[in-house]
Amino acid sequence: MNYILFDGPSRNALLPFTFTRPVADILIGIMTIRQKWEMRLGSTTTTLTEEYLSEKFPMVELEENVMINASFLPNDILVEMVSNLESNQAIFKGDEVIAFYTNDEQEEVDFDTYEILEYNEDCLTVEHTWDIFSKNDAAIREDFEFLTEDRKSQPIPKSVNVIAPENIFIEEGAKLEFVTLNASMGPIYIGKDAEIMEGSVIRGPFALCENAVVKMAAKVYGATTVGPHSRIGGEVNNSVLFGYSNKGHDGFLGNSVLGEWCNIGADSNNSNLKNNYEEVKLWSYETEGFAKTGLQFCGLMMGDHSKCGINTMFNTGTVVGVSANIFGSGFPRNFVPSFSWGGASGFTTYITKKAFETARLVMSRRNVDFDDREAAILEHVFEESKKWRKE
Repeated sequence: MNYILFDGPSRNALLPFTFTRPVADILIGIMTIRQKWEMRLGSTTTTLTEEYLSEKFPMVELEENVMINASFLPNDILVEMVSNLESNQAIFKGDEVIAFYTNDEQEEVDFDTYEILEYNEDCLTVEHTWDIFSKNDAAIREDFEFLTEDRKSQPIPKSVNVIAPENIFIEEGAKLEFVTLNASMGPIYIGKDAEIMEGSVIRGPFALCENAVVKMAAKVYGATTVGPHSRIGGEVNNSVLFGYSNKGHDGFLGNSVLGEWCNIGADSNNSNLKNNYEEVKLWSYETEGFAKTGLQFCGLMMGDHSKCGINTMFNTGTVVGVSANIFGSGFPRNFVPSFSWGGASGFTTYITKKAFETARLVMSRRNVDFDDREAAILEHVFEESKKWRKE
């Protein structure tokens, strides 16, 4: 069977992260949503997404296809239902479609002609940016159970101060000495060739993905995920860093999500709680206003390729778009559009030529090419975000 992950109605609610990737490639827990589906289905997937993303994330359609709403994270029951889908069948949870069968001859899908299979169990969904960190606890636990089933962890080094070692899994090539791991509150997963430097104190649930690094004497609270090739230091609480991002120095990051290729300057901090303890509101790209999150704790949402200088301060519930460069004293406003350059004293446009030069340098340091596909995606984001910049 050919499986295709589609963005679904949540795509705009997950901006700025879906400016540069399909919903399927959002990291939550230990793996991206795509990786979760592929591992559980035992099959590769392709993507139905925005046209400007389709060269990097193409769709392959065969005679028989199952379309899966990428906002839904897989579990055993859901995977079994999806695997057994037949012609003219669709799986719904309430009014929302989870998956449906199509063939290459169908020009359009009319669910009135389908047999509807109701899914009535609980499952994790990613429908808003803040779901990525607020549901990360549950996602880490589900991924940990799946990834470690019937497998044996590498031994925990003798110098490690450990609580609840049965909830710790270390992949091959990982390095850690003279650190404290407390897995009594949730599992701790240490990925292949990852490193935790000495003096670090980590409380689960925690996921350190492949080739990621925890710097010396870091303090990490669950539920936190450090994506592949990312680095953290200082104090981090209930945050998710996608791949190749750095928060390598002292300073606080809490209840936050960083996309890929982000960098947080030394001694930078974000607020995750309002002084009056009220519910946090976040900028909504859908309504072009501020939306209620239902959360008392909510920090920084930062899109791919964005950076901030040393000692940057972010207010509670700040949204930063793609390829923004923030610096200077004071608090920048709590919505910074993509390709903005500046800080609390004001912003100008970060022109693509300069932004691409930086992206090329940053990515080359990790032996990754900034190619024409990447440039075309960022050019599209630049044009799409013009309306929010004062130019």
